[in-house]
Amino acid sequence: MPTDPHIYVDADACPVKPEAVKVAERHGLPVTFVANAWLQLPRAPRVRMQVVTGAFDAADDWIVEQVVAADVVVTADIPLASRCLKKGARVLGPAGKPFTEDNIGNALATRELMSDLRAYGVGGGPPPFGPRDRSRFLEALELAVREAKRQRAGDVPSPVAPPAMAP
Repeated sequence: MPTDPHIYVDADACPVKPEAVKVAERHGLPVTFVANAWLQLPRAPRVRMQVVTGAFDAADDWIVEQVVAADVVVTADIPLASRCLKKGARVLGPAGKPFTEDNIGNALATRELMSDLRAYGVGGGPPPFGPRDRSRFLEALELAVREAKRQRAGDVPSPVAPPAMAP
């Protein structure tokens, strides 16, 4: 396993691309943006664009195939967040909210409820993304990267508890 974590960004409609690059560069980490089409990205030595084609969830599937414990994933996609958490990754939403084993079940349930309400014409989309969200994301990504680096060094346990052994 590599010694440094990798940052993966679910890049379609991601509003914090420059911020992800800024934190990755500060820590000397690679960052891969994954999307269904080529996107304009901030230039930096460790920035990579991965274009995937195929099924609707091709970008999500590619990220899940690549991610390992202590990597960091940035996504607003709650099912993708859940899949990455199961692999031991640290996962953040673009507004800086971390997805954890403790909150992913509620996030999935809320997503399903909101989907049903939208099907009936009730509700709307998320609130507008603003400067406070951007600032909160920068702080949360900085913290996630530091924790991931300590985890790789063996100083911090994984955010996912290992499965209990049967007696």
